[in-house]
Amino acid sequence: MPALLEIVDLRIHFGAAEAVRGISLQLKEGEVLGLVGESGSGKSVTALAVMGLLGASARVNGRILWHRAETGNPSLRNPSVIDLLQQTEGALRALRGSEIAMIFQEPMTALNPVMTIGRQVAEGAEAHFPSWTGREAKQKAIAALEAVAIADAAQRYNDYPHQFSGGQRQRILIAMALINRPRLLIADEPTTALDVTVQAQVLELLRQLQRQHELAMLFISHDLAVVGQVASRVAVMRAGEVVETGPAARLLTAPQHPYTRSLLAAVPTLRTDRSKPLAMVG
Repeated sequence: MPALLEIVDLRIHFGAAEAVRGISLQLKEGEVLGLVGESGSGKSVTALAVMGLLGASARVNGRILWHRAETGNPSLRNPSVIDLLQQTEGALRALRGSEIAMIFQEPMTALNPVMTIGRQVAEGAEAHFPSWTGREAKQKAIAALEAVAIADAAQRYNDYPHQFSGGQRQRILIAMALINRPRLLIADEPTTALDVTVQAQVLELLRQLQRQHELAMLFISHDLAVVGQVASRVAVMRAGEVVETGPAARLLTAPQHPYTRSLLAAVPTLRTDRSKPLAMVG
């Protein structure tokens, strides 16, 4: 299975603080890689570096290699491998939403409250297919909403975010990310603000869409149990470094690094003795 994304010796500084310390990761076509670690470990910063969304305050070194498809936008077809850190903002804008898409954290706040959800979903199609009519973009958006199980999508096209539940808003964000059928989906804590039942529904939806469209996915979470339900391979981050990586089944049952063992021990189960404190992560 060929590589799709390669992160090589990535280092990210904000002033004197080093947020990411020389990590290297590889994601293959159709693979789901889980990136897990506690808050502040560098997971989301790494994802934003891939998307080119860190801003001027960040100093980024290393390489982020993106392996282009043989077909796609003719203006970006060559060379077949590009370093995302060396691209212009215009080139990155052409990639975002078409080849690489991201589901951002916090579905309750990620949507624009003064735009209808239909217009927000349709924007992605219009940005990459400017020749489409408004009617074509609307039909594409409705189809995307139907694909993520938004009931009565055509009727709800003109509704606003506050008219939807948290789980529905997360589905809308997924529709926005997948409307142009990207090759890589970055899901940054997509279930954090959801209750357990809705979380399970969203995870199942992501699994179905990943298999249906043969997506590669970088799934970011602080919860190893959640990552284990989605990812085939897991990388564990701590303090800006990758401390362990391996197949999800092995890593969840026989972790090698003390930090990974601490993360697993800190997850409560039905057998956890509630009279004792949870294991400390450190």
